[in-house]
Amino acid sequence: MRKSRLSLFKSTSMLISVVGIIMIISTIVVVAYVGYSMVSSSITNEISSGTQYDELAELKASYNNLSAKFDSIKATYYAGSSDDIQTYNNAKIELSRADSAIQNVQSALDAGKPSNEVDSRIEFAKEKLKTAEDAYNSL
Repeated sequence: MRKSRLSLFKSTSMLISVVGIIMIISTIVVVAYVGYSMVSSSITNEISSGTQYDELAELKASYNNLSAKFDSIKATYYAGSSDDIQTYNNAKIELSRADSAIQNVQSALDAGKPSNEVDSRIEFAKEKLKTAEDAYNSL
């Protein structure tokens, strides 16, 4: 009877040791995976935001060019009738909306918003800039 208890104790302690080693190894694997995921995500976000900053710079440049075009024809429309002034002002409002959308992209990038949200804001700003350009062309 004494040998069976000793044998049971040995097998139980061996089982506990093996389970402990498995738990330690699995903990190390989980921590390594989480660390890798965080580093990988960080690198991907930095690459995405770099591209997004480039797109923001392009949007700002396009806005500045369009704004200069609006300013160059301003005197012509303000010298005309009230209908001309109203048409110009409506087109200028579209330009202001485009500027607001571009500022929205800038604030999203500054706040560190997720990449997909910034991309959707960039697309919206492009649409607004296109609308402002169409309004200018219709003048």
